Amino acid sequence: MLVASATTLPLLLAASGCRSSDAFDGPDPLAGRPSPGHDVVVLQAAISAEEALISLYVTATATAAAGSASAAGPELLDSLLAQHRQHLARLRGALVLPPGASPGATASPGAAASPGATASAGGGAGGQGAGRGVVARLRTAERASAAAGLRRLATVDPALAQLFASIAACDATHVAALAALA
Repeated sequence: MLVASATTLPLLLAASGCRSSDAFDGPDPLAGRPSPGHDVVVLQAAISAEEALISLYVTATATAAAGSASAAGPELLDSLLAQHRQHLARLRGALVLPPGASPGATASPGAAASPGATASAGGGAGGQGAGRGVVARLRTAERASAAAGLRRLATVDPALAQLFASIAACDATHVAALAALA
């Protein structure tokens, strides 16, 4: 009887529609990593945007230090750059990835400027006119960053929305601070 039941059990299971995969909970271990959730994707985009803004500030700070007669411009830019580095640290702190996963944004806060940021921030051969151009580009980038932060608010969970709102408000104050240099 025991032998008969051992041979009929698979037939019985097959006839009843049971599959071996029904016995397991969770993701299929052979399917690979699941795609990241929406909040993770939005957070990675915010990190990339903050890194680009930092690169723009690094270039602008170097340009301002080389061509500025007053110390107020470079000091303000250094202060704003430090704030953006804090923003990046907070954003990275909010990003939780599974072990072994690599973050989408890997550049360090002090990384060299990207070619696009260098070209857009360089603005020519020093002097007062070039300094105003750099400040105008920074103001435009800050405005865009604040607007992007606000657009992200409705799409993420409340804790992440609070972080984005805080950074967007800070970016808006940067626009006003940069107006004093223009």
